[in-house]
Amino acid sequence: MNKTDSSQMIKEAKNSGLLYQIDDRPELKLSVLLGFQHIVAAFGGIVAVPLVVSSAIGFDIQSTAMMVSAAIFVAGIATVIQARGLGKVGSKLPCIMGTDFTFVGPSIAVGTSMGLAGILGATILGSFIEMILSRFIKPLMKFFPPVVTGTVVTLIGLTLVPVAMDWCAGGVGSPTYGSMTNIGVALIVMIIVILLNRYGKGVFSSASILIGMTLGYLLCIPLGLVDFNPIKEASIIGVPGIPLVLKYGIKFSLAGLVPFIIAYLVTTIETVGCLIAVGEASQREPNSDDLSRGVLADGIGSFIAGFLGAGPNTSFSQNVGLIPMTRVASRHVVVMAGIIMMLLGIFPKLGSIVASIPNPVLGGAGVVMFGVVAASGMKTLSRVKMNNRNLLIIAVSIALGLGITTRPDLLSNLPQSLQMLFASGISTGTIAALTLNICLKDED
Repeated sequence: MNKTDSSQMIKEAKNSGLLYQIDDRPELKLSVLLGFQHIVAAFGGIVAVPLVVSSAIGFDIQSTAMMVSAAIFVAGIATVIQARGLGKVGSKLPCIMGTDFTFVGPSIAVGTSMGLAGILGATILGSFIEMILSRFIKPLMKFFPPVVTGTVVTLIGLTLVPVAMDWCAGGVGSPTYGSMTNIGVALIVMIIVILLNRYGKGVFSSASILIGMTLGYLLCIPLGLVDFNPIKEASIIGVPGIPLVLKYGIKFSLAGLVPFIIAYLVTTIETVGCLIAVGEASQREPNSDDLSRGVLADGIGSFIAGFLGAGPNTSFSQNVGLIPMTRVASRHVVVMAGIIMMLLGIFPKLGSIVASIPNPVLGGAGVVMFGVVAASGMKTLSRVKMNNRNLLIIAVSIALGLGITTRPDLLSNLPQSLQMLFASGISTGTIAALTLNICLKDED
């Protein structure tokens, strides 16, 4: 590389405000640190789904632990495919993958009658829905102008904020929900993250989330908020997923597939929105081919998951806020995160350490991260002409998305298929924005 090229790269980096752009490769030690930061942000969501599903279908502790390890391991594989790219599969955007809560309802419904074998069979068959849909992303892109994408990104952040607030309070169902101790820990973590991110230099700024959560974790130990029993009980090494498949098998059936169809349609919509949000945060707008490869990676990841004892995989919106917060958009950092997750799946004791992070610690960091996602969406909307049509699209979509997020019981009397379609505030708001964008005549 000549001096002119080098100077141009430095100039572009400064203008973008990013320390590391998408194709930059931080040194190995820093990549590991920043990759682990992504895992900490997403870990709660990754392990929550298998825990809920295994509990609902009556699994014992050993089988539950294997499901959790399989979910972590497969999330790592899917993340590497998405961020690194494998031929024409993967968006090559810094996007973390994992099993989404959209699949909890269908998994419980199928698992109750057909067991894990039915869930895995439906996961594999359903993956072909996303693979097929990925071929039609290009003609659909005309329905995603900035007024829609900005609204979707804003909604991703806003609908995650209540999750962060529940974490700050100690977690839903916690006997100490809303205690001063929980709120105090969350505030301390939030303040540390803000100060490090704003005034820290080098790694102290880019790893502000991880450092803040580490200090919060250490603070929680003398306060008695860390449960070490799962760490003691976890095995040192294990084979993720395979023993589950050998024990329970895989059952393919149309009856098992039907509940998964709507869930796969919903996650396809959410993946497109999430990848657009990641591109916005990374200052690289994804084109239709990028999005098509990204949705295809979702499908391939879910196909692999079914054979390894895990549920369907999709993009995780929780990590979008890390990119503008840390100013690190390198996809190679996310590839490293995927590799680390694969190791955590093989070594359950390591994974249990991450899983033991108290909810208030997650909440303190989550408030900042999810708020940043919402602010990124607002930044996009600030470039949209605020005429009557666009104001209606933004207002109605955000209102419906937030309304479903805060009042999900509104859907309780709808048919099951519609409940699944609109169960997520993100999917509800996205569908509303797409529909209004098509139906409302554009103004000159």
